[in-house]
Amino acid sequence: MKRLALAALLALGTCASLPAQQSSFLLLTPAAEPTTSSTVSSFNFSLVPELATPRAPAAALPNAPAPPQSSSYSEEGYRFDLAVGYEFIHFESAPFSANLSGLHTDLTYNVNNWFGLEGNVISAWGGDVLGGERSKYVLYAGGGHISAGPSRHRWTPWAHILFGGVHLNPQVAREGKNSFALQAGGGADWAYTSRVSFRAEADYIHTQLYSSSQNNYQFGAGVVLHF
Repeated sequence: MKRLALAALLALGTCASLPAQQSSFLLLTPAAEPTTSSTVSSFNFSLVPELATPRAPAAALPNAPAPPQSSSYSEEGYRFDLAVGYEFIHFESAPFSANLSGLHTDLTYNVNNWFGLEGNVISAWGGDVLGGERSKYVLYAGGGHISAGPSRHRWTPWAHILFGGVHLNPQVAREGKNSFALQAGGGADWAYTSRVSFRAEADYIHTQLYSSSQNNYQFGAGVVLHF
């Protein structure tokens, strides 16, 4: 009976000492440190990208304004130039001389920005010569056209040399009305817009009529259409 009572007392003493041991164990355990921003920032999120804080999208920058386009009065690469205008011709020969006025039509195909293939036709009428016959003049020629190329200036100088023929009235006895013709000269175009220019030109004309050679000149002015 005494042994049973002694065992009961030992059991009660052991149970009473357990809470005191647990509280002292908790006091010895270090408290968890709070998470600071420096700790978060030093963490390598590349290993666990799902935990990384999403970044705010960068503000969209306004589009840069387009650079101002400089005004250019060049032909801007147009393939064709069609010129129409007034023409004055002074024709001097052994049988007669005449001043004639008429129209010229000129078409140039621009191979590149400085060289083109040109063809023109000039028709003019003058006063009465050789006893009352009215003088008539037709020149048709083709050849090369050289220009200064596209420019930022309004003026574009150019030059050409053309070969063809001429038809002239009146007819002199035992002589033909037709002859070989050489046209060489140049001029300048003043650009009103990118598609319209005004032209002035002067040419030397060599012909072989009436069994001799003639060296004459002509002047023209008109409008050029670029397309």
